Amino acid sequence: MTNGYISLHKKEVFVSGVKIFYGSQTGTAKEFATILAEAVTSLYLPVAIINLKEYDPDDNLVEEVTSKNVCAFLVATYTDGRPTESAEWFCKWLEEASNDFRFGKTYLKGMRYAVFGLGNSAYASHFNKVGKNVDKWLWMLGAHRVMTRGEGDCNVVKSKHGSIEADFRAWKTKFISQLQVLCKGEKKSCDGNCKKGKCESNQRSSEEMELGSHPQDGLHQRDPEREKEQQEEKTGLFRNTVKNEASERRAMITPALREALTKQGYQLIGSHSGVKLCRWTKSMLRGRGGCYKHTFYGIESHRCMETTPSLACANKCVFCWRHHTNPVGTEWRWKMDQPEVILKEAIENHQNMIKQFKGVPGVKEERFKEGMTVKHCALSLVGEPIMYPEINRFLKLLHECKISSFLVTNAQFPVEIRNLKPVTQLYVSVDASSKDSLKKIDRPLFKDFWQRFLDSLKALAAKQQRTVYRLTLVKAWNVDELQAYAELVSLGRPDFIEVKGVTYCGESSASSLTMANVPWHEEVVRFVRELVDLIPDYEIACEHEHSNCLLIAHKKFKIDREWWTWIDYNRFQELIQEYEDSGGLKTFSTEDYMAKTPHWALFGANERGFDPKDTRFQRKNKSKNISGC
Repeated sequence: MTNGYISLHKKEVFVSGVKIFYGSQTGTAKEFATILAEAVTSLYLPVAIINLKEYDPDDNLVEEVTSKNVCAFLVATYTDGRPTESAEWFCKWLEEASNDFRFGKTYLKGMRYAVFGLGNSAYASHFNKVGKNVDKWLWMLGAHRVMTRGEGDCNVVKSKHGSIEADFRAWKTKFISQLQVLCKGEKKSCDGNCKKGKCESNQRSSEEMELGSHPQDGLHQRDPEREKEQQEEKTGLFRNTVKNEASERRAMITPALREALTKQGYQLIGSHSGVKLCRWTKSMLRGRGGCYKHTFYGIESHRCMETTPSLACANKCVFCWRHHTNPVGTEWRWKMDQPEVILKEAIENHQNMIKQFKGVPGVKEERFKEGMTVKHCALSLVGEPIMYPEINRFLKLLHECKISSFLVTNAQFPVEIRNLKPVTQLYVSVDASSKDSLKKIDRPLFKDFWQRFLDSLKALAAKQQRTVYRLTLVKAWNVDELQAYAELVSLGRPDFIEVKGVTYCGESSASSLTMANVPWHEEVVRFVRELVDLIPDYEIACEHEHSNCLLIAHKKFKIDREWWTWIDYNRFQELIQEYEDSGGLKTFSTEDYMAKTPHWALFGANERGFDPKDTRFQRKNKSKNISGC
């Protein structure tokens, strides 16, 4: 017997090959990749050299989980700490994935890797920053580090071995030695010449020590002052420290909050606003389909900007995507930035994020050019945008820029809803149908939250433009309240009802939700069918299976047996301009700017809501009942 297997069986392969990835600017990393490949070949292992500029991690990286390959990353760092142009997209993708709960802490579990960084210690604060980050992000996604990260130094005075070439040779020798150990199926890399437990491969890296026992445990050592500040943000204790009420208000975005949100991919604006690139924007840029708003209403997802003028919220919902890192409060108690500044910086930041996709594998050139011009704005990023005191001015500026407006509110500000000027489409989140379940799911801060909720729905009924109820189904929490939901529909008389399965946000001390609370798409369909039976003025119109979401529409949008749920955006801009020019006297209704819904978007179509112009892509290890945003 050999390695626990009967000899007549085929010998198990522990390493099937080596992939060497490089991100180079001057050619040094590429040269090192070639040298390393020659050394690997001497072990009679298949080897591939891959330029990160031509590599699509979204498509290919997860394959390494089961490939039995060992991946080596040779990445250089600019003097200012940025990755080289060839590795820029890979690093951007890796950073976002490591902080995105949809990928999770086991996304790359099974992948084996090693990193060698190229830098210059003369730039101390940025020395080998890219190598350190790539090492950290892979580890946060669950990949297994087979050996300590290597650091090459162009500064010959401080280089550990006298030159960057010598630094690489030393690391290469250790890598080949470790590779030989892995090929034998051994778990330990000890060569017998060290003290027990002191092997370099068994020591935790400095990044790992900072991360704690698990990547999700935090990125810093305990800081009592910072913990106190974060606790204030979570509990909404935004009290001025100066008794004088006329004193200057504090900024909503504290240093701790800025750090947390920046890590999550937000581009923060001023003292209370933010913008973030939606994953559906990225998807549509690459011809992989748009979000459910593309299917239901004809939004061009690659031209949609997701933003908010208020990161604060009056609820602490159990399914909050941000695990309550955003502040909470019942009124505006912070500094206030002007809407002109917010919109200008939001568009600029959005465009800068789009620019990062130039040259990315799979991005369609035509859509990239279109994406640089914002056409839609989803005011649903995080927080409660209607809390912003100048929300009407902000909306007016959007419309002046010919940008459509999709505003979401959590139904706790009925006065603000009544005072809201026309928007392209106004959403109210209806997460429960009873006082008890709403308190359990949304966890509102207002004591009179239920009356505010009901008054918000009544305010919605008075709107002349398009209105939507947004129902988020949480299994075992709110899926059995059909009759009560039907009564709420009669109260607000929305044009549309979006029903979507909750998206699991990962483990959090702020929420008790688990994957067991995520309904399957078939369960969402069944709920919608049963609800429609109780509301005779409505029918199921559209479906977006990819988002685990369905659209119920009022029958007034069904003309001659054809659905008109889409929006004529050009017509809306004409109507809103006439409204503004008349000082609000010339109003308009939902029927004035509706457009015909294409067949592929309808419920029951073979496409299940996926635009046939695009090509559907699904992650290989993604469970089918986990919906996107």
